[in-house]
Amino acid sequence: MRSFFISPLILQKLIWIPTKISLYFFGRIEVRGMENLKGIGRNVIFACNHTSELDPILIPGTLPFWSRFSPIFYTSREETFYENSGWRRHFYGGTFFKAWGSYPVFAGLKNYEKSLMHHIEIIRAGGSLCIFPEGRITRDGNIQPAKGGVAYLSYITKVPIVPVRLNGAYRMSFADFLLRRRRLSVTYGVPMYVGEKLGTSPSIDDLKAYANEVMDEVKRLKPSEQIETVRHGVKAGAVV
Repeated sequence: MRSFFISPLILQKLIWIPTKISLYFFGRIEVRGMENLKGIGRNVIFACNHTSELDPILIPGTLPFWSRFSPIFYTSREETFYENSGWRRHFYGGTFFKAWGSYPVFAGLKNYEKSLMHHIEIIRAGGSLCIFPEGRITRDGNIQPAKGGVAYLSYITKVPIVPVRLNGAYRMSFADFLLRRRRLSVTYGVPMYVGEKLGTSPSIDDLKAYANEVMDEVKRLKPSEQIETVRHGVKAGAVV
Protein backbone atom coordinates (compact mmCIF):
# COMPACT_ATOMS: atom_id res chain seq x y z
CA MET A 1 0.00 0.00 0.00
CA ARG A 2 1.28 3.48 -0.84
CA SER A 3 2.37 5.44 2.24
CA PHE A 4 -0.25 8.16 1.71
CA PHE A 5 -3.01 5.55 2.25
CA ILE A 6 -2.03 4.80 5.85
CA SER A 7 -3.01 7.99 7.70
CA PRO A 8 -6.47 8.47 6.11
CA LEU A 9 -7.22 4.77 6.51
CA ILE A 10 -6.43 4.91 10.24
CA LEU A 11 -8.28 8.19 10.86
CA GLN A 12 -11.36 7.23 8.88
CA LYS A 13 -11.59 3.86 10.62
CA LEU A 14 -11.14 5.43 14.07
CA ILE A 15 -14.07 7.82 13.62
CA TRP A 16 -16.28 5.40 11.67
CA ILE A 17 -18.28 4.10 14.64
CA PRO A 18 -18.97 7.49 16.32
CA THR A 19 -19.68 9.01 12.90
CA LYS A 20 -22.11 6.23 12.02
CA ILE A 21 -23.95 6.55 15.33
CA SER A 22 -24.13 10.35 15.08
CA LEU A 23 -25.37 10.36 11.49
CA TYR A 24 -28.06 7.77 12.12
CA PHE A 25 -29.23 9.05 15.52
CA PHE A 26 -28.88 12.82 15.26
CA GLY A 27 -28.99 13.17 11.48
CA ARG A 28 -31.58 10.40 10.99
CA ILE A 29 -29.71 9.77 7.77
CA GLU A 30 -31.27 7.88 4.89
CA VAL A 31 -28.97 6.07 2.45
CA ARG A 32 -30.19 5.03 -0.99
CA GLY A 33 -28.65 3.47 -4.07
CA MET A 34 -26.03 1.24 -2.43
CA GLU A 35 -26.93 -1.41 -5.00
CA ASN A 36 -25.43 0.85 -7.66
CA LEU A 37 -21.97 0.30 -6.16
CA LYS A 38 -22.04 -3.43 -6.79
CA GLY A 39 -19.90 -4.87 -9.53
CA ILE A 40 -17.56 -1.91 -9.99
CA GLY A 41 -13.87 -1.92 -9.15
CA ARG A 42 -12.23 -1.03 -5.86
CA ASN A 43 -11.73 2.61 -6.73
CA VAL A 44 -14.16 5.19 -8.05
CA ILE A 45 -14.69 8.95 -8.16
CA PHE A 46 -17.63 10.03 -6.02
CA ALA A 47 -18.96 13.30 -7.50
CA CYS A 48 -21.16 15.10 -4.97
CA ASN A 49 -23.06 18.34 -4.69
CA HIS A 50 -21.57 20.54 -1.96
CA THR A 51 -24.03 21.71 0.70
CA SER A 52 -22.03 22.12 3.93
CA GLU A 53 -18.80 21.50 5.78
CA LEU A 54 -20.33 18.22 6.98
CA ASP A 55 -20.30 16.79 3.46
CA PRO A 56 -16.80 15.18 3.47
CA ILE A 57 -17.71 12.72 6.22
CA LEU A 58 -21.00 11.61 4.65
CA ILE A 59 -19.39 9.28 2.09
CA PRO A 60 -17.07 7.30 4.44
CA GLY A 61 -19.76 7.51 7.14
CA THR A 62 -22.38 5.78 4.99
CA LEU A 63 -20.14 3.13 3.41
CA PRO A 64 -19.45 -0.18 5.21
CA PHE A 65 -16.53 -0.32 7.64
CA TRP A 66 -14.62 -2.70 5.38
CA SER A 67 -15.63 -0.97 2.16
CA ARG A 68 -13.27 -1.67 -0.73
CA PHE A 69 -13.40 2.06 -1.51
CA SER A 70 -11.74 2.94 1.79
CA PRO A 71 -9.94 5.18 2.49
CA ILE A 72 -11.62 8.05 0.69
CA PHE A 73 -9.41 10.87 -0.59
CA TYR A 74 -10.47 14.46 -1.29
CA THR A 75 -9.62 17.58 -3.22
CA SER A 76 -8.97 20.88 -1.46
CA ARG A 77 -7.43 24.25 -2.15
CA GLU A 78 -3.80 24.97 -1.29
CA GLU A 79 -3.07 25.90 2.34
CA THR A 80 -2.54 29.61 1.58
CA PHE A 81 -6.12 29.86 0.27
CA TYR A 82 -7.43 29.50 3.84
CA GLU A 83 -5.17 32.12 5.48
CA ASN A 84 -8.03 34.61 5.90
CA SER A 85 -10.67 32.04 6.81
CA GLY A 86 -10.69 32.45 10.58
CA TRP A 87 -10.60 29.21 12.55
CA ARG A 88 -10.68 27.24 9.30
CA ARG A 89 -7.07 28.15 8.54
CA HIS A 90 -5.97 25.91 11.45
CA PHE A 91 -7.76 22.95 9.93
CA TYR A 92 -8.23 23.23 6.17
CA GLY A 93 -5.32 22.64 3.86
CA GLY A 94 -2.85 21.81 6.63
CA THR A 95 -1.22 18.69 8.02
CA PHE A 96 -4.39 17.24 9.53
CA PHE A 97 -6.29 17.78 6.30
CA LYS A 98 -3.65 15.85 4.39
CA ALA A 99 -3.63 13.11 7.06
CA TRP A 100 -7.39 12.82 6.55
CA GLY A 101 -6.76 12.25 2.83
CA SER A 102 -7.24 15.70 1.32
CA TYR A 103 -4.69 16.93 -1.21
CA PRO A 104 -4.65 20.35 -2.85
CA VAL A 105 -5.69 21.20 -6.39
CA PHE A 106 -3.25 23.69 -7.86
CA ALA A 107 -5.56 26.36 -9.21
CA GLY A 108 -4.77 28.78 -12.01
CA LEU A 109 -2.37 26.55 -13.95
CA LYS A 110 -4.81 26.02 -16.84
CA ASN A 111 -3.54 22.45 -17.02
CA TYR A 112 -5.59 19.61 -15.54
CA GLU A 113 -2.66 17.21 -15.43
CA LYS A 114 -0.57 19.58 -13.30
CA SER A 115 -3.47 20.87 -11.22
CA LEU A 116 -4.64 17.36 -10.29
CA MET A 117 -1.28 15.59 -10.14
CA HIS A 118 -1.82 14.30 -6.58
CA HIS A 119 -5.25 12.92 -7.35
CA ILE A 120 -4.19 11.20 -10.56
CA GLU A 121 -1.47 9.42 -8.59
CA ILE A 122 -3.90 8.43 -5.82
CA ILE A 123 -6.46 6.98 -8.23
CA ARG A 124 -3.83 5.09 -10.22
CA ALA A 125 -2.54 3.66 -6.94
CA GLY A 126 -6.02 2.26 -6.24
CA GLY A 127 -7.57 5.02 -4.14
CA SER A 128 -11.10 6.37 -4.33
CA LEU A 129 -11.79 10.07 -4.52
CA CYS A 130 -14.64 12.25 -3.28
CA ILE A 131 -14.84 15.46 -5.29
CA PHE A 132 -17.23 18.39 -5.28
CA PRO A 133 -17.29 19.50 -8.95
CA GLU A 134 -18.97 22.82 -8.11
CA GLY A 135 -15.71 23.87 -6.43
CA ARG A 136 -17.35 25.43 -3.35
CA ILE A 137 -20.28 25.15 -0.97
CA THR A 138 -23.50 26.31 -2.60
CA ARG A 139 -24.58 29.82 -1.64
CA ASP A 140 -28.28 29.37 -2.32
CA GLY A 141 -28.93 25.64 -1.89
CA ASN A 142 -28.98 24.98 -5.63
CA ILE A 143 -26.44 22.91 -7.53
CA GLN A 144 -24.00 25.18 -9.35
CA PRO A 145 -22.20 24.64 -12.71
CA ALA A 146 -19.33 22.14 -12.54
CA LYS A 147 -15.68 22.54 -13.30
CA GLY A 148 -14.11 20.05 -15.72
CA GLY A 149 -11.64 18.38 -13.36
CA VAL A 150 -13.91 15.49 -12.42
CA ALA A 151 -14.34 14.52 -16.08
CA TYR A 152 -10.60 14.79 -16.72
CA LEU A 153 -9.76 12.55 -13.75
CA SER A 154 -12.18 9.90 -14.96
CA TYR A 155 -10.95 10.17 -18.54
CA ILE A 156 -7.24 9.93 -17.72
CA THR A 157 -7.54 7.15 -15.11
CA LYS A 158 -10.38 5.14 -16.72
CA VAL A 159 -12.16 5.06 -13.36
CA PRO A 160 -15.97 5.48 -13.26
CA ILE A 161 -17.74 8.44 -11.70
CA VAL A 162 -20.49 7.74 -9.18
CA PRO A 163 -22.87 10.72 -8.91
CA VAL A 164 -23.97 11.31 -5.31
CA ARG A 165 -26.75 13.57 -4.05
CA LEU A 166 -26.40 15.00 -0.53
CA ASN A 167 -29.48 16.49 1.09
CA GLY A 168 -30.44 18.02 4.40
CA ALA A 169 -27.22 19.67 5.58
CA TYR A 170 -27.52 23.02 3.80
CA ARG A 171 -27.36 25.78 6.45
CA MET A 172 -27.84 23.21 9.19
CA SER A 173 -26.64 24.50 12.56
CA PHE A 174 -25.05 22.40 15.29
CA ALA A 175 -28.25 22.86 17.29
CA ASP A 176 -30.32 21.57 14.36
CA PHE A 177 -28.14 18.47 14.30
CA LEU A 178 -28.21 17.78 18.06
CA LEU A 179 -31.94 18.42 18.31
CA ARG A 180 -32.64 16.17 15.29
CA ARG A 181 -34.41 18.92 13.38
CA ARG A 182 -33.10 17.74 10.02
CA ARG A 183 -33.11 14.48 8.11
CA LEU A 184 -29.95 13.90 6.11
CA SER A 185 -29.78 11.74 3.01
CA VAL A 186 -27.10 10.33 0.74
CA THR A 187 -28.17 8.90 -2.61
CA TYR A 188 -25.69 6.96 -4.75
CA GLY A 189 -26.37 6.97 -8.46
CA VAL A 190 -25.45 4.73 -11.36
CA PRO A 191 -21.73 4.76 -12.31
CA MET A 192 -20.92 6.87 -15.35
CA TYR A 193 -18.14 5.98 -17.80
CA VAL A 194 -16.64 9.08 -19.34
CA GLY A 195 -14.63 7.26 -22.03
CA GLU A 196 -17.80 5.93 -23.62
CA LYS A 197 -19.04 9.48 -24.19
CA LEU A 198 -15.92 11.52 -24.98
CA GLY A 199 -13.86 9.15 -27.10
CA THR A 200 -10.27 10.26 -27.72
CA SER A 201 -8.65 13.68 -27.14
CA PRO A 202 -11.55 15.57 -25.54
CA SER A 203 -11.25 19.35 -25.42
CA ILE A 204 -11.58 21.45 -22.27
CA ASP A 205 -15.10 22.36 -23.35
CA ASP A 206 -15.92 18.65 -23.78
CA LEU A 207 -14.69 17.93 -20.26
CA LYS A 208 -16.67 20.80 -18.76
CA ALA A 209 -19.79 19.70 -20.64
CA TYR A 210 -19.45 16.15 -19.35
CA ALA A 211 -18.83 17.37 -15.79
CA ASN A 212 -22.13 19.23 -16.01
CA GLU A 213 -23.82 16.06 -17.27
CA VAL A 214 -22.55 14.42 -14.09
CA MET A 215 -24.10 17.19 -12.00
CA ASP A 216 -27.34 16.83 -13.96
CA GLU A 217 -27.37 13.20 -12.77
CA VAL A 218 -26.77 14.41 -9.23
CA LYS A 219 -29.78 16.74 -9.54
CA ARG A 220 -31.98 13.81 -10.56
CA LEU A 221 -31.08 11.81 -7.45
CA LYS A 222 -33.74 13.25 -5.17
CA PRO A 223 -34.21 11.22 -1.97
CA SER A 224 -37.96 10.92 -2.52
CA GLU A 225 -37.52 9.24 -5.87
CA GLN A 226 -36.68 5.61 -6.52
CA ILE A 227 -33.19 5.22 -8.00
CA GLU A 228 -33.06 3.44 -11.31
CA THR A 229 -30.39 0.81 -11.83
CA VAL A 230 -30.10 1.59 -15.52
CA ARG A 231 -30.74 4.96 -17.10
CA HIS A 232 -30.49 5.96 -20.74
CA GLY A 233 -26.98 6.96 -21.70
CA VAL A 234 -25.43 5.65 -18.46
CA LYS A 235 -23.82 2.26 -17.96
CA ALA A 236 -24.82 0.41 -14.79
CA GLY A 237 -22.44 -1.82 -12.89
CA ALA A 238 -22.85 -5.57 -13.12
CA VAL A 239 -24.13 -7.54 -10.18
CA VAL A 240 -21.44 -8.97 -7.91
